[in-house]
Amino acid sequence: MPALLISVRFHEGRYHGRPDWPPSPARLFQALVAGAARGGDLTTEDLQAFTWLESLKASPTIAAPRMRIGQGFTAYVPNNDRDVVEGKEFTRRRNYVAAFGKIRTSKVIRPILFTAETPLLYVWPFSDARVSHENAQRICAIAEGVYQLGRGVDMAWAWGEVVDDAEADERLASCAGVVYRPRDRVNGATLSVPLSGSLQSLRDRYAKIGNRFEARAEIEPTKRHSADAVVVGRYFVQPSRPHFRQVAYDVPSTRLLFDLVDGAGQPSSWPLDRVVELTGWVRDAAAQRLSSEAPKDAALVRSVVVGRHDASEADKAARIRIAPLPSIGHQHADRAIRRVLVEAPPNCPIAVRDLQWAFSGLAWFVTDVGEILGQLAVGAERGQLAHYGIDLTSGARAWRTVTPIALPQTAARRRIDPRRLDERAEQKSGGERAVEEDRAAAAVRHALRHAGVKEYTEAIRVQREPFETKGARAEAFAKPPRFAKERLWHAEIVFADPIAGPLIIGDGRYLGLGLMAPIRDVFRDMMVFSLPENARPSLADRTDLVRAVRRALMALARNGDGSIPALFSGHEPDGAKASSGRHRHVFLAAADCDHDGLIDEVLVAAPWACDRTAPPGRDERAQFDRVAASLATVRAGRLGVIALGRPREPAEGDALIGPSRNWESAVPYRLARHGRRGEEEMAVIRRDVSAECARRGLPRPDIEILERSAASDGLHSAVRLRLRFAVAIEGPILIGRDSHAGGGLFAATA
Repeated sequence: MPALLISVRFHEGRYHGRPDWPPSPARLFQALVAGAARGGDLTTEDLQAFTWLESLKASPTIAAPRMRIGQGFTAYVPNNDRDVVEGKEFTRRRNYVAAFGKIRTSKVIRPILFTAETPLLYVWPFSDARVSHENAQRICAIAEGVYQLGRGVDMAWAWGEVVDDAEADERLASCAGVVYRPRDRVNGATLSVPLSGSLQSLRDRYAKIGNRFEARAEIEPTKRHSADAVVVGRYFVQPSRPHFRQVAYDVPSTRLLFDLVDGAGQPSSWPLDRVVELTGWVRDAAAQRLSSEAPKDAALVRSVVVGRHDASEADKAARIRIAPLPSIGHQHADRAIRRVLVEAPPNCPIAVRDLQWAFSGLAWFVTDVGEILGQLAVGAERGQLAHYGIDLTSGARAWRTVTPIALPQTAARRRIDPRRLDERAEQKSGGERAVEEDRAAAAVRHALRHAGVKEYTEAIRVQREPFETKGARAEAFAKPPRFAKERLWHAEIVFADPIAGPLIIGDGRYLGLGLMAPIRDVFRDMMVFSLPENARPSLADRTDLVRAVRRALMALARNGDGSIPALFSGHEPDGAKASSGRHRHVFLAAADCDHDGLIDEVLVAAPWACDRTAPPGRDERAQFDRVAASLATVRAGRLGVIALGRPREPAEGDALIGPSRNWESAVPYRLARHGRRGEEEMAVIRRDVSAECARRGLPRPDIEILERSAASDGLHSAVRLRLRFAVAIEGPILIGRDSHAGGGLFAATA
C-alpha cells in the first residue's frame, strides 16, 4: 500500500504551538492550505487534492524529535475583545490607551525545545488508485510552499514523497525521535486530524476574519426619547473555529524488564518492605556505570537516572523510572520482589540501548570481600506485567496500592508517641481519623495530577493496612527522614474511565513507592446522569424522556449483526417480549431531586440491582457497564437533544439509594395485577405491593397509602405509598407495572 510522506523541518529548534506536541495533522493541513492559497483562492487542482487528503479514513503516523519544555515568560497584549468595553468608549474617548488597558491580558509564552536537524514525518497511507496517486503527488508539490507550522514565529519548510509501506516503515524505524501511532486505547494523547469538511471550514473562517467588527445600533439610556438616541457601535465578533476530528495517539514508554538473580545466576527475591533500599541501589549502580563510560555526560546521567532535588516538571518528563515489581496475581503469592521494571519516557535523552547495557548484569555488593547480594538479568517472561495493567489492550477503572503512596507532609497523620499509647489524650477520635483520611484523599488527587494522570476519579479510599493478606502495612516501608511513616498511605482509586498501567504515583514514585495494581471485574451496577440546567424537561415528560434513554441504550448496545441484547431491549432474539417472569432488562428512572417540577437526574440500573433474585448472567455486568457508561447524548424528540453529564455511581446516603428503613413514593406506583371480584381496593393495593416486594427479594414492609389517583389508562390504579421495613435496606426500589420505565420509584426518608 502506498503512503504519502511529508517531512517538515524547522528553522530553529523551537515550537510555540502549544499545547499539542507533535504539531497535529490538522496544523499541518492548515499550513499546507496557507502555503497553497493566494489570498482566499485555491486552484481547482489544489481543491481536489485537499478534498482527497481530508477524506482519508486512516490517520497519519507521526515521527517527531525528542523535546523538552523550555523556560517561559509572560507577555501582556490586547486580547482583541473590544466588545467587553462599550463601543462608544472607542468612538468618543480620546484616551485610547486607557480603553485598551481594560482588555489587556497576560499570555505565557513557553516554547517546546528540540533538535532542529531532526525532521518531523507525517505518513498517510492511501489506496493504490491512479486518482489517489495524482492527488498525493499534488500534495507533494503543495508542500514546497509551506513556510511555517504552528505560530507565526515557527518558521519551517516541508517536502513530500510518495513511498511504499515498506519504505515508510523503514523511515519511521530509523528516525532519531519518537513515533506516534493512532490508537483506539486508553491513555492516548489526543491530536486534531482533518476530516471531510475541514477545508470548507477553513475557507469560511478566512472569509469571516476579514470582517470581524460588526456594527450594532443601540440607544443611549439618557436619550431614549430624543431624535439622536441611536448610536452605532462596532463590536468584535469571533469567527467560527475550523472542524477537525480528535484522534488518540499512543506514545508508549520503553519498558525494560529484568529478573533478580543471585551471584550464581539463580532466581532470587527481595523483601517487599525494603523496596526503597533496592531501588536506590539499582539506580546508583546504573548511574555509576553510565557515568564511568561517558564522563562528559555525568551531569545528564544524574539528571535523567538519579534526578535532581530542584528538578522541574520538564526534567521529570525525561527521567527514567525504576519500579521493582512484587509477585502478585494470586491470593497465595508472597509479594516478594523478583523483577525490576525500568521505564524510559519517549523524551528520554539516553538511548535505549545504553540503558539496556547499563542495567544488564548490574550487581551490588554488601561485604568487604565482594560477596554478590544480587544482580539483574534480562527478563524473558513478561507475563507478570499484565498484573500491573501493562501491555494490555484495555485498562481498568479500579486500582489498589501494592506499595504505599508517599504523600506530602500536609497529608501526614498525627504522630502518636509510642510511650503514650494508653493515654486517652493521645488517642484519636473517629472525627479526627475522618479528617486525616479526607486530607489524604485530596493529596492522592494531587499526586495523580503530578504523575500526569488526568482521568476523573469517582472514589478514593485510604488506609494504613494493605488490601491483600500478603501485603505489608504502610509503616513498614518508612525510611526516615525522607519517608516518615505518617506520610505513607495505602489507597484504592476508582476512575470514571479505564486507564492503562503502570500506575505509580506519589513523592516516592521514583523509588518504588506508590506502585498500584488493577482490580479485575469491578463493574458499576447503577449509574446516575445529571441533566444540564437549560435542558431539564418537566416531570410530566418523564415517560417520553425515559423512552428516549432506552432507545439510546439500545442503539449503543446493538451488535454487529443488528441484534440487541435482551439486557437492554427486554425482548427475545425473535422480537417477542421476554416472558421468563424474571426482570432481565435494565430499569430506568427520572428523578426530580430538588422538587422544582423539573427532572434533574436519570438513573440507569442493572436488573440485578433492583431485583435481588435475578443474578447477572455471564459477561452481563461487563456489558452493562460498557454500554451504560457510553451514554452521553439523548435525542428525545420534542424535548430536544439533551447532553447528559458524566455518569457517576450513586453515593451512599443518596435519596434513591439509601440505606433506610423508610421509603416514600417519588413516582406513583401502578398496580401490577387486578384484584379479585368484590375485594376491597385497599387490600388489593397492599397485597399487590407485598407481592412485588417479594418478587424483588425485599422483606415484607408495612404499607401506608398516602394518595390514590386514576391512572391514564383507566385500568391500573396509581398510588403514592410509604413503605416501612424492619431493617434498613438499600435501593433503588422500583416496583409495579411500569417499573422498567421509571414508575414505582421510591426515595429514602428519615
